[in-house]
Amino acid sequence: MRPSFDLDGQVALVTGGSSGLGRAMAEALASAGARVVVTARRREALDESVAAIEGEGGQAAALVADLADPGTLEETARRAAEPFGAVTILVNAAGVNLRQPIEEVDLASWQLTLQLHLGTPFFLSRALVPGMRKQGYGRIINLASLQSQRAFPDSAPYGAGKGGIVQLTRAMAEAWSRHGINANAIAPGFFPTELTAPVFDDSAASEALAGRTAIGRNGTLADIAGPTVFLASPASGYVTGQTLYVDGGFTAK
Repeated sequence: MRPSFDLDGQVALVTGGSSGLGRAMAEALASAGARVVVTARRREALDESVAAIEGEGGQAAALVADLADPGTLEETARRAAEPFGAVTILVNAAGVNLRQPIEEVDLASWQLTLQLHLGTPFFLSRALVPGMRKQGYGRIINLASLQSQRAFPDSAPYGAGKGGIVQLTRAMAEAWSRHGINANAIAPGFFPTELTAPVFDDSAASEALAGRTAIGRNGTLADIAGPTVFLASPASGYVTGQTLYVDGGFTAK
């Protein structure tokens, strides 16, 4: 079975690869043999991700880009192919959660959140699909959320985007899977990242959430590695249009 999970020869682009789940997913792909391009706005954080990957023997490159700007996405897709060749794996992990009460959500916050969680994954994926078709291999991994099917306080735009990404993943699968490009989503539970810092900074809240899982604990960044490699690899060749909840059984309980 080992060759089915081998990513040697593949090139991955990971948005939001400077921190949190994006960085952990980038490291997982590199450990399986992919050459990885990480992209986000912060050069220093991207360089740290690259150094971490190279320190483990992987190959990586940094690409500074403002993924919230729709006008940059075609150029980002083009530049992503420069370090290692055509991108065959795309992880759409960039995101934001501004945590505003629903009565205080302004238009700018709404548009930023929906762009990062829906617009950017769609237009960046579409820009990379021709190269994937030419290579005869493509894997798109979107980031969904517990909020893809549940509501949490002060997160209406985020929840709307994460609900939408599940359907967008299905639409991508319907359009592109016949060309060897599978699209799936990972819906993480509670993991310690910059976005969830308000939760993990409150030990009582963190423990309460752990108690709502079937496993009895919150996620660690290591827990995202296996699902990422599976959905990026030939092992997932007959899996497309799906959302995999990596949540310790939070949604099952």
